[in-house]
Amino acid sequence: MSASTALAVGVTGASGFVGRAVCAALREQHHAIRPLLRRRHGGHPDESALLVGEIGPDTDWRQALLGLDVVVHCAAHVHQMGDGADTQASAYQRVNTDGTLQLARCAALAGVRRLVFISSVKVLGESTLHGHPFRHDTPPAPQDPYGQSKWAAEQGLWRMAAETGLEVVVIRPPLVYGQGVGANFAALIRLVRSGWPLPLGLINNRRSMVGLRNLVDLICRCTTDTQAAGQTLLVSDGEDLSTPDLVLRLAKAMGCRARIWRVPVAWMKLAGQLTGRSAQIDRLTGSLQVDISRTCELLNWHPPHTVDEELALAVGNAGHNKGIRP
Repeated sequence: MSASTALAVGVTGASGFVGRAVCAALREQHHAIRPLLRRRHGGHPDESALLVGEIGPDTDWRQALLGLDVVVHCAAHVHQMGDGADTQASAYQRVNTDGTLQLARCAALAGVRRLVFISSVKVLGESTLHGHPFRHDTPPAPQDPYGQSKWAAEQGLWRMAAETGLEVVVIRPPLVYGQGVGANFAALIRLVRSGWPLPLGLINNRRSMVGLRNLVDLICRCTTDTQAAGQTLLVSDGEDLSTPDLVLRLAKAMGCRARIWRVPVAWMKLAGQLTGRSAQIDRLTGSLQVDISRTCELLNWHPPHTVDEELALAVGNAGHNKGIRP
């Protein structure tokens, strides 16, 4: 595909944090966009949007895919409060694995040329050793049902690509933040803004994140770039932060003062065990880094926006969207 060619692009999850931004960016590049929605969310303004219903192994995509050149698959099942572990695992399998493969199967039959799948760095695991980032050739080792469902989808997509000729591009983002971010990142913004003391001063970790505009820029590139076909790509801002540094940068972006206490990490981990929040403490204290050098070299791409630019947008509009899981 030529980067200068206008394409007809379908975007699943088009009302979500990432999908909405992808639609807007592709329109700016003069592509014809067809938002594909599971349901209406407060009235989607785009008359070209199509409802496809719940995503799963039996979703009927036929009408939605007619005439499309590319599909960007942003929709996914993420954790829902109140659901049990068995319910969550079943939903991950149904939506993230079976639903993705049904979409790819129908796309190939409809003559769609390329599917860009937004997977997750969780396919590779939950953490890295300090200074030893995940690379493009790191063996997958997903540790939770969400990461496992994404990895199963990836494997199925590659089998389908070999059988049908459908071009597949897989993108594995870490934590995504930016304008309208929600969930835990929005909660952290509110904590920093409140001035409440945070016990993070002794944490010496490094975590990769990706600003929404940087992720969307790569997604748009992958709809057209011939070098992207058949690739699995890692993405980040290209600058990894420690948790204390992130708090300080957030405070700077908001024009306030961060209050950080020096509390031993072992105490934090003990508190996490006692309160059932070990996973949250591990994310705050542990490292998760990704090496994006191959993505940059392969596509001649570099993140166009700095961390500070993206944080400024995030703190200016920390909304209630669920965002995308890392």
